[in-house]
Formats: sequence, structure tokens, C-alpha cells
Amino acid sequence: MLEIIKKELKTKTLKSFGSGGGGCISNGQGYITDDKHKIFVKTNGKTGARLMFDGESASLNAILSTKAIKVPEPIKVLDNPSGGAVFVMEYIEIKPLRKFSAQLGEQLARMHLHNEELGRREGRLKEGSGEEYVEKFGFHTTTCCGYLAQDNSWTDDWVTFFCEKKLQKQLDLVEKEYHDSEARTLWGQLLPRIPKFFSEVEVRPALLHGDLWGGNVGETDSGPVIFDPASFYGHHEYELGIATMFGGFDSAFFKAYHNLIPKAPGFSTRQKLYQLFHYLNHWNHFGGGYRGSSIGLMKSLIKE
Repeated sequence: MLEIIKKELKTKTLKSFGSGGGGCISNGQGYITDDKHKIFVKTNGKTGARLMFDGESASLNAILSTKAIKVPEPIKVLDNPSGGAVFVMEYIEIKPLRKFSAQLGEQLARMHLHNEELGRREGRLKEGSGEEYVEKFGFHTTTCCGYLAQDNSWTDDWVTFFCEKKLQKQLDLVEKEYHDSEARTLWGQLLPRIPKFFSEVEVRPALLHGDLWGGNVGETDSGPVIFDPASFYGHHEYELGIATMFGGFDSAFFKAYHNLIPKAPGFSTRQKLYQLFHYLNHWNHFGGGYRGSSIGLMKSLIKE
């Protein structure tokens, strides 16, 4: 595989550095090319790895186009002859998020506002991924939250998009794998109640990172950086669902974010709803340890 990467990058050598890394989905390693350029190579042997990496590359390009927040620049996605795919991107020396927490909150809010600002400037509505206002909810290609593909087909209405293409898809996977009658019953009770959670807000499409937990953020010496996105255009509040689940974001982050985008009526209820997607997604990725949180959230939301 390294020979294929060297050919694609037109470099005679690839010298590894560091101890490698990665998360619970893919592995990664840093390399130095002939011209001393540092790259990061992610590898994944799963059958759907190419789809996952193509979606991540498209997500990074979309975020880059906003010029709001730093992300690694994608270079190339390649098939791995031995199975799966590899994703070559810019190498960034990323440290844990500490002193730039407030700046991250501000920059994330500016990224979320970017599409709306485009609409005001251009006065036109058009689907797309570049410097064009996006009117609908979805994305121009498939992205994966973890290794599960997301249906990003364009939809006019956010509640429809979120219920059908996010929650329903996760619950279908739960049903297929676990045949959980309690989850099935609770979902039937919750689904008709969801539209009322949005009765006091107007949702406009915002470009989202899509999987912004504490493990996908950090900083360099000059500012914050985010990575491993699973982007689509959705409700900006969706982004803060997983951000409030596993830690990693302090009060300075949320204060800076809400200084630009204040909380709307019903915010806390919708946060539970957005957390539900991620708990279901974790249930489908990692097993029944996340069942209790998923069931508990559905019960709580039914009472709202």
C-alpha cells in the first residue's frame, strides 16, 4: 500500500514518524515525504471504508470552504488492494484542547452561521457544497457517523429529515440486531410527539461537523482544530448533542458559542433528542451497554 501512496503523491520515500494512532474505527500513521511534507494516513480494512473516507474527505472540504475553523486538508482517498481503503491528509500536530476552548466555541458558531450568511449575501437558494447557499437538509454525498452510513438525501423539512433519516435508521438497525420490543414501543410513542419540540423555532440548514465529541477536537499552538467529521446540513443545535455527552468541552466553549447563537426556547428538550441519536448510534456500534441510556432518553422525551 505504501508503494501505491508514494506513486500517487509522487514521492520516492515515505518515512514514518511517531507511534501511530487512531480511534475505535480506523488506524493512523504519520509520514514524511521527499520534500519534508508531513502527511497523515488513515487505514481501515472494512468493506465500506472507501465510502466512509470519501464522505470524510467531502466533509473536510466543506468545512474548509467556510474558512471558519481549522481542519486537516484532505489529499487523497485510495483503495487498499488488501482490503478497505486509506485516506491521506495533511498532518497537523494536535494537542488536547485547553487554552483555545472559547475560540473553538466562537469558530464553531461562525461555521454554523456561514450558510445563512451566504443566503443573505447571494439572495438565491441552491443545493451544493461550495460557496452556494444550501436551502435543504442533507449533503451532496454519503457520510458515516462511525462506520455506519448516513442517508443524506436532500429533504425540505428538518423534522422529517431527522426523524426518517437519522433516528428511524438507527432504530431499524436496533430492531434488526436486537429485536428490542421496548425500544420499538417507545419509538412508536415518541415519534408523533417530536414535531412539537420544534414549534417555537425556525430551523435553517447549517453545515455541521456531525460527530463533534471531545475526541474529535484539539488545538495547535495557534488555535483550535476539529477532525473526523461526518458532515451534513442540519439544525445547528444537533452539533451540541454529542458535545454534551462525553465531556471535553468547558463552560468557556458553550458561553462563546451561545454569545453568537443564543439558546432558543425548548433547547434542553431538543438536546435530549439529539443525544438520543448518538446513544442509538453507539448501541449499534458497540453493543447493549448503550441500551439503558437510549431507553431512558426515549422515556424522558415522551414525558416532555
